[in-house]
Amino acid sequence: MRPALALPVLAALLLAQPAAAQVAAPDSGDTGWMIACALLLLLAALPGLMLRHAGLANVRHGLAAMAQTLVAGATILLGWGLAGYSLAYAPGSEWLGGGSNLLLANLAPLRDGLTVPESAFVLFQMGFAVLAGAIAVGAIAGRARLGWVAAFAPLWLLLVFAPITHWMWGGGWLAQLGAMDFAGGLVVHVLAGFSALALALVAGRPRDAQGGGHAHILAIAGGALFWVGYAGAAGGWALGATDDAATAILNLFFAACAASLGWALVGRLLGAHASATGLLSGAIAGLAAISASAALVGTGGAMLIGLAAAIIARIGAGFASAWIDDPAHIFAVHGLGGATGALLLPLFVLPLLGGVGFDAGITATASLLAQAIGLVVIALWALVGTAIAALIVSILVPLRATPQAEADGPDAIEHGQQGWDFR
Repeated sequence: MRPALALPVLAALLLAQPAAAQVAAPDSGDTGWMIACALLLLLAALPGLMLRHAGLANVRHGLAAMAQTLVAGATILLGWGLAGYSLAYAPGSEWLGGGSNLLLANLAPLRDGLTVPESAFVLFQMGFAVLAGAIAVGAIAGRARLGWVAAFAPLWLLLVFAPITHWMWGGGWLAQLGAMDFAGGLVVHVLAGFSALALALVAGRPRDAQGGGHAHILAIAGGALFWVGYAGAAGGWALGATDDAATAILNLFFAACAASLGWALVGRLLGAHASATGLLSGAIAGLAAISASAALVGTGGAMLIGLAAAIIARIGAGFASAWIDDPAHIFAVHGLGGATGALLLPLFVLPLLGGVGFDAGITATASLLAQAIGLVVIALWALVGTAIAALIVSILVPLRATPQAEADGPDAIEHGQQGWDFR
């Protein structure tokens, strides 16, 4: 079994090295696995979140919600190739990567310490960037102008996502501190959830009184695509077609299923219906929670982590809905779900509970402190950095449309189309 605290060392090894230092040969099986996992991530990000955001939006905002998710993904993808990857993973300081991989220059034939070419690693990491950005903009689906989203998303990538990724996965200071994140509990879900909170606060509530959630079938289909596609995150971060990859995917599904049922149970105990969309929200909260420790905990631990995340996220969603407009519960599901899993990691990594254990000299208390510091830092940077990026872009492009345009609906005003035509 792999010690849990080997992860910061692995992150340091992932820093790009000159091609002359490569001694191993590429493994076609591991390379194919990484490419497949990258495509699963993009499946979760684009069709998955596009459908989910559209289904949970107002009937006059469905197309706009899909277009905004698509545009955010497209601009982040381009930004990743231009500078995002280099700032996240190129050799640099403890705080930010360098410029040696701008425009994906100087990629090594083989990623140092791995059995895959660096291009495959770039592709896999690009999936996380697109996914996190697509999650975050779902909090303002249909309320923001398309041009505003197109300008905001790449700035958010460079200001928020790339630095945090470097701190955790690029050998930066949080990894050196001992904070752990196997497959995105902190780097994707907490980051995106608190970014979504900042966006919801900056955008404010809709001006009209009509509720959202016009096509729950679309939301469920999109959530299911996200669930299956996110298996690429857990399996891919094993960095090869290995036992760790299979274990991580198994734990991902165990946590999601426990969380789905837990969300429904909490809803019934609170006097609400066990809604079909809630079942998917619970499952996604479980995915967010187990991401930090997917290959590091046992089967029972994965189930308990998912259940705990569902309880906290379901209660949190109820409180959050009173002061922000977030129809997909992105802050509660991803932010609170990911935070729960990150903080439970030191407990369930213990061998007594089926986990892989810690390195000699490392205690659960020290690990918990490192996780808490990582959580607070990432949550605060996501909140502040996202708000700064949003306000900078708003100086150039207004975030919200005019009251009349919002009343008529962005589908018709911005796109000249409507989501449903019953003629």
